Amino acid sequence: MDSTTIFFAAVTLFLGLALGVLLGQRMSVRSSADLRQELRALSAQAVTESSQQVFAMTDARMHAAERVVEPVRESLDRLSQRLVSLETQGASWQSQLKQQVESVHLSGTELRRETQALADALRRPQVRGHWGEMQLRRSLELAGMLARCSFDEQVSRRTDDGLLRPDVVVSMTGGKSIVIDSKVSLDAFLSATHATDPHLRDESLARHARQVRQHVEALAAKAYWRQFTPSPEFVVMFMPAEAIFSQALETDPGLLDYAASKQVMLATPITLIAMLKTVAYAWTQEALADNAREVHQLGRELYERLGTVGNHLDMLGRSLTGAVGAYNKTVASVESRVLVSARRMRDLEVTDKDLPSLEGVVAA
Repeated sequence: MDSTTIFFAAVTLFLGLALGVLLGQRMSVRSSADLRQELRALSAQAVTESSQQVFAMTDARMHAAERVVEPVRESLDRLSQRLVSLETQGASWQSQLKQQVESVHLSGTELRRETQALADALRRPQVRGHWGEMQLRRSLELAGMLARCSFDEQVSRRTDDGLLRPDVVVSMTGGKSIVIDSKVSLDAFLSATHATDPHLRDESLARHARQVRQHVEALAAKAYWRQFTPSPEFVVMFMPAEAIFSQALETDPGLLDYAASKQVMLATPITLIAMLKTVAYAWTQEALADNAREVHQLGRELYERLGTVGNHLDMLGRSLTGAVGAYNKTVASVESRVLVSARRMRDLEVTDKDLPSLEGVVAA
């Protein structure tokens, strides 16, 4: 009950008390029965009127409250409908998300299985060597080189110490060659990638760096550049993945300098492609230089031959000029000394035919 209702109830009570006082005064004049009856009637009337006023005001306030609450109720209804729709969509999304999570889980399981199978396969020397050769060949092709044209595979040389067979021999300008070897041990590196214990991982990486250093020593001992002459005095040691090189270098920071001191250049796919593109560019420039030299030689020969032809033409022109002069002199002599006498025979009627008149050749 609000303050207005309480106020009207208090007013009604006050009116009732006032009427009671008035009736009490009348009771001194009227009889007690009449006063009681009149009091009851007046009290009932006052209560009825007060109740009607209270009910009317309450009803008016209820209608006013309904007008205020109605927009809120409509908004709540719309919100409820939206929540129901979101719950339906959420259930659908949860179902799709569950399917996606299950798919990712299956894919991850399959990927782990295939990764483990690949790691196990790479532990076998034959498979590891084949994978390294594939990566090397792909890097060569990305550098724009062609097999049996820009490079040769599995070229062998027999020496006093046995048979040397590097993976690739790249042809360079001037008949030179670059020898590339891709046989790198990955046992320790693979053990490090699968190790969950940091201590075991560090031990595996240290062993991986030692294996790389040992392979550098083995390549340096073979001295490929002596068997594939003319060749730069170094051999390229190809490491088929950037991580293999970076982990070894991180564990052994002096590895790069040590390899360079042994005439062994460490190369990853990225650095090898850059190196080979430089070689290919030099090869192209050498071919252009050869073409330029050939064009220069042909131009020189053509110039000399044109000079010879010019001399011949000059001699021919001079000969023709002399022949024209001799011809004109002969024509003049025949015209002045021979034909003059011959034409007199026409005058003597020895013949009735006229002799033609000879003219000299006019030189241009």
